[in-house]
Amino acid sequence: MRRERGKLVYKIYRALTYGLSPLIHLHLRWRKFRGLEHPLRWRERLGFPSFPRPPGPLLWFHAVSLGEGMCAIPVIKCCIERRPDVTVLMTTTTTSAFEVIKHQLPNNVIYQFSPIDTPAAIDAFLCYWNPNAVILIESELWPNLIIGAAKKRIALALLNARMSAKSYDSWSQSFIIPLTSLMLSKFLLILPLSTTQAIRFQLLQCPPFIINFCGDLKYAVGNIETAEGDQRALEELQVQLMNRKVWMASSIHKGEEKVMLDVHKALKQIHPDIITIIVPRHPHHGELIDLELEKEGVRVALRSRHDKLLPGTNIYVVDTLGELKKFYRLTPIAVIGGSFLPGSAGHNISEAAAAGCAVLTGPYIGHFSYMAIQMQRLNPLSVLQVSGHILVEALSNLLTDAKLLEARQEAAKQAYHALSHGITENVWSLLDLHIFRNALDAEVP
Repeated sequence: MRRERGKLVYKIYRALTYGLSPLIHLHLRWRKFRGLEHPLRWRERLGFPSFPRPPGPLLWFHAVSLGEGMCAIPVIKCCIERRPDVTVLMTTTTTSAFEVIKHQLPNNVIYQFSPIDTPAAIDAFLCYWNPNAVILIESELWPNLIIGAAKKRIALALLNARMSAKSYDSWSQSFIIPLTSLMLSKFLLILPLSTTQAIRFQLLQCPPFIINFCGDLKYAVGNIETAEGDQRALEELQVQLMNRKVWMASSIHKGEEKVMLDVHKALKQIHPDIITIIVPRHPHHGELIDLELEKEGVRVALRSRHDKLLPGTNIYVVDTLGELKKFYRLTPIAVIGGSFLPGSAGHNISEAAAAGCAVLTGPYIGHFSYMAIQMQRLNPLSVLQVSGHILVEALSNLLTDAKLLEARQEAAKQAYHALSHGITENVWSLLDLHIFRNALDAEVP
């Protein structure tokens, strides 16, 4: 009975997305006009391919944005190493993810933009690429994609699965939950981020036997190496930072720059030579910060302009994509943004810990609170969670007490290594057992 109700709700959803397809397509073109979709490859979002499909088995990895996409890379590399006979297709939704991840993927991985969840786009995509398995990252539950893949007997897995409280409320509504249950029943493997996430999936009537635990794939992102050429390009900046007090505010959202700039002004009274590195979440935000400070007569060095840190310049804005990890290696202290304003949900703190930074974050960190708790349990000094009004005091203590700074740096690095150990291998083992042996080896005569 529940399954039949789920099928009925899905028919309604499919009919709605079919009927709204012309409006969705117009919206996609509007996004392209505004620069939010790739100017040349935007038609991939409608299911039109831009590369030929190679013969043989194919795995499709899908993530929405940069953070989720980076989580997939260690698993993709492991798959290619263990199964060189398999082609890997990677899709993401955002252009920012595309611009960064395309340089991190192995050369033999096919990279496309993901199709929107309309019947025509999904059907065209699945028919053309005909994947043996679909590996979704974090929270990608799209009915047409999931039900369409299941109808074609394509194996489904959800890695780093998370369900926020808000999403849970939506998916658990009395009218929607039959569809939610139907979708979750199509998966062969779900790897939740935490016990709390696993409980939410079970309350949404996910079959308990498909739920397994292996750790947070975001820890594995810290092991992704940057190109040697890129690192050499930062050597000059590293020289300019020598013998100066340095801290970095990373993944800063709009509105948070006010918090960070106030902190900078207060610290500059104590340390006149201090350098504040600001990395906005979105590069265009860096230009706005520069213009605002220019009005106040504050000199700013912009990464996109290749500005140097001249005497009298104390703020360096990294308004480029894909360089966050490199800058973590240049600074002893990292304040992780997206966490200081109500309604924020935080960002990955493990990348800064992997680089050996003393890690600070704000009070609003969403599901990243589980990561912070894990690290603090291993070593209370590994992560410092503070509100904006005491951030000045916390940073001043670190900048003036070398032993405290070194202790927090070491604690963060040790906690990261303890929590990241073996995660990719664990994910590979579970995928191999539940997905690949059925989806891939069944193709071998």
